[in-house]
Amino acid sequence: MKGLTFILIAVISYSCSTKAQEIKNKSTKNKMTKTEAEWKEILTPQEYYVLRQKGTDRPSDGGYTNHFEKGTYVCAACGTQLFKSNSKYKSHCGWPSFDDAIDGSIAFTPDNSHGMIRTEITCKACGGHLGHIFDDGPRKTTGKRYCVNTTSIKFVKQ
Repeated sequence: MKGLTFILIAVISYSCSTKAQEIKNKSTKNKMTKTEAEWKEILTPQEYYVLRQKGTDRPSDGGYTNHFEKGTYVCAACGTQLFKSNSKYKSHCGWPSFDDAIDGSIAFTPDNSHGMIRTEITCKACGGHLGHIFDDGPRKTTGKRYCVNTTSIKFVKQ
């Protein structure tokens, strides 16, 4: 009986680890990988600073901060669709703000830099730094504020 129990546990353990590996492979299968030299070739110096070195645009009303046309905002590095225009709102924070992202497009990482506790948002496809997410967004919708660097996104008109 002990031998049968051992075999059963071994089979279940192997099955679970195989399934976990399949899930891991699916989640990283479409991940874009480039060397830093390749990123420097395709991005402008400001895009490289923001998207690859986790820089921040200066706050302003320029760029996409007060832009409200219908369409989709995509990652400036890889073109992945990130935000629909109907999720954009005026937050008066100096950066484009969205209350929701396109499902599966954003990765969330704890960020304790600069003496703050916050959550970094990155493009799930290429790892490009987009900005941060906060819980001070519109209460009537998600309550979230995806605070995004203008440099990290591009707009595609509907």
